[in-house]
Amino acid sequence: MFASEVLRSVDNMASKRSNTFKVLLASLAVAALGYVLRSPSLYLRRETKSSLGYPKDSLLNFTELTAEYGYLSEEHKVLTDDGYILTMFRIVKARNCHRAKRSPPVLLMHGLLQSSDSWIDSGPDAGLAYLISDACYDLWLGNVRGNYYSRGHVRLDPDKDPAYWKFYIEEIGIYDVPAMIDYVLNYTGFQKLNYIGFSQGTGTFLVMCSEKPGYCDKVKLVISLAPASRQMHTQSKIFRTVTQTFYRMEGLLSMTGLQEVFSKGGFSQEFVAFFCQLSGVTERLCEKVIDAFDHVDSTHLGSITNQTTRVLFGHFPAGTSVHNMARYGQSMNSGRFEKFDYGREQNLVLYGSEEPPQYNLSATTVPVMCIYGKNDGLVDTRDVEWLMAQLPNVLEMVKVEDPQWNHMDVTYSQYTGDTIFPKINEYLLKYTSA
Repeated sequence: MFASEVLRSVDNMASKRSNTFKVLLASLAVAALGYVLRSPSLYLRRETKSSLGYPKDSLLNFTELTAEYGYLSEEHKVLTDDGYILTMFRIVKARNCHRAKRSPPVLLMHGLLQSSDSWIDSGPDAGLAYLISDACYDLWLGNVRGNYYSRGHVRLDPDKDPAYWKFYIEEIGIYDVPAMIDYVLNYTGFQKLNYIGFSQGTGTFLVMCSEKPGYCDKVKLVISLAPASRQMHTQSKIFRTVTQTFYRMEGLLSMTGLQEVFSKGGFSQEFVAFFCQLSGVTERLCEKVIDAFDHVDSTHLGSITNQTTRVLFGHFPAGTSVHNMARYGQSMNSGRFEKFDYGREQNLVLYGSEEPPQYNLSATTVPVMCIYGKNDGLVDTRDVEWLMAQLPNVLEMVKVEDPQWNHMDVTYSQYTGDTIFPKINEYLLKYTSA
């Protein structure tokens, strides 16, 4: 179903060279189907990829890529209460900051299927990690369980133990986000930090506030970028189809041993990374697939450069669990922000009620500033406005002036320095010491 949605969505946009595009689309669709499987990696050495024309930035990890542009980064390991080993990065020296770091520290959290790399893939003139660091904030970047930076565990092997993958936003919110907050505060000696969450990065913060009393008190300010809670009005047909397919088929997939999806390093991810840099035609095709996936308005011209597209597919998607994807499919069927619905009988056993409990949004007492876009096909403006109406301490809701601003633009647009960073910086300064 995923492949057919990609074919239909992109085919409607292609008016010229239709026969060529159909062949290319068929090739990409085969790779898209392969994403569903944790297939063996077709490992190519970095040198081989470089000789094939891969962009250098797509081959580098976080510390290497930031160093390439004059930024010094550290890697930190964080242990959660349930045994997951997470990787965090800290940019300790920015290229354009020539004063002492501002305090308190800032924690920047990625969205679904992303990693910390998503904040630097668009380069030093546009990547939010670079822009925030250049403004002299002490920036930390998290990676949640299941992505390629955070596949460790004290006893479970993600390649062998299905139990590793029995998580969704609930566990990320209860264990991962608190562990990273505690680590940053313990390491830096501050009592509070400022938090920036994109999409799932906000949703899991809301889960934490609901399920971990007292943790909201460790945060001075939340900057919420395209926040994902309920997704009742999601307009992306591809995302809706994919996630709801996982929801309907989760039991069958588990029986076949499928627990991890959209992983970096599998055969299909390697294929798409190769395909999207193969030629100008394939680059444009990959851009059209992103457009079809994300935009409400299909006339969108795009603010993600060709170079960024080629780089991001070296790091994206970063992997997650089938269970987490199924939860997103489920969220599109409900007008509530709630826990996983296991069905009436199992809900009674787990929750003591026939319906899954709602997360307590009123527990998010920390001040919240929200930025969102009109052309977001994944997190619809109606769901954003619904969420903000439930929170008790919303400072401001900012709809990006560009009517074409969409979900992926938050991390990959070439225009973040002009569109969303000024407002982010404005609020960070309000809640930051000199």
